[in-house]
Amino acid sequence: MSAATLQVGPDGKTGRLGELPLTEVAALLSGGRLALQTGQLIARIRSTLPDVAQSLHRLYAQHPFFIDPDFADFHVELRQPLNLRRWLRQQVEFLIDGHAPFEPLPREQAPAMLEWGLNWALASSAHQWLTIHAASLERNGQVLILPAPPGSGKSTLCAALALRGWRLLSDELTLLDPLSLHAHALARPINLKNESIALLRKFEPGMSWGPEVYATTRGLVTHLRPPANSVARMLETAPARWIVFPRYQAGAAPLLTPRAKVQTFTHFAENSFNYSILGELGFDAVGRLVQQCACHDFEYSRLEDAIEVFDWLAGEHGE
Repeated sequence: MSAATLQVGPDGKTGRLGELPLTEVAALLSGGRLALQTGQLIARIRSTLPDVAQSLHRLYAQHPFFIDPDFADFHVELRQPLNLRRWLRQQVEFLIDGHAPFEPLPREQAPAMLEWGLNWALASSAHQWLTIHAASLERNGQVLILPAPPGSGKSTLCAALALRGWRLLSDELTLLDPLSLHAHALARPINLKNESIALLRKFEPGMSWGPEVYATTRGLVTHLRPPANSVARMLETAPARWIVFPRYQAGAAPLLTPRAKVQTFTHFAENSFNYSILGELGFDAVGRLVQQCACHDFEYSRLEDAIEVFDWLAGEHGE
């Protein structure tokens, strides 16, 4: 069953999450009755933690919700471990279908852990798509894929483009139909860290943010609410057109250069979560994707310059 044919439970209530008062969201989460739709996926969530309710209410205000749905792709829970860590050096654990796939984290990281846990759940089980560790956005009916290692400025650039007219598909997991090579959207919050947070707060002062989390292995982390238009259009798919590897370099002028397709193929094969699981279908999909797309490296320092370059790509090479 897909989100489009989802049958809600006996309560029958649906809408946008921001239409509910926070107190009701917290009560539904405590009872494990609340489900959120992101793209074509439904996640049913349970948590009694107030900061998890606050973060979801803020970051997913534009997303559809369901109460007691008959179906959900994922059943997840955020809770404090049932041991002495409930009181001393408190921790939080993420569970999916009642099992904890990784170690608990410090209690204050609960809202961020939910986002990371949902990424893990999707990457480890949604094999109807070729799932690539990359950001993706759409403009003029065609998709830009931004793969890059940590520290390259990928998420910062993704957020800036989403705030300047590009439709956000995902900042972390690009979902490609292995036959059509159309990209599917999640339109979930964008994960940002350290200097990028202050930079984007200044870049777009009016946006809504999740709580800031300190003392993680990544430094200071928070999430940016996705633009409402991206959420409203999250069921729309579009073909991949560009693959651009961004790299932030302080003081650098914007420079877009062609990238070898063989090199791009190798990167995608190594950075797809389910390339080997899909087997021949995955090999064929990555090969066709690289041949179909214009492949580039891109160096930049100023977000304004980067946006101008990508708008030029979409406008001049969109045919």
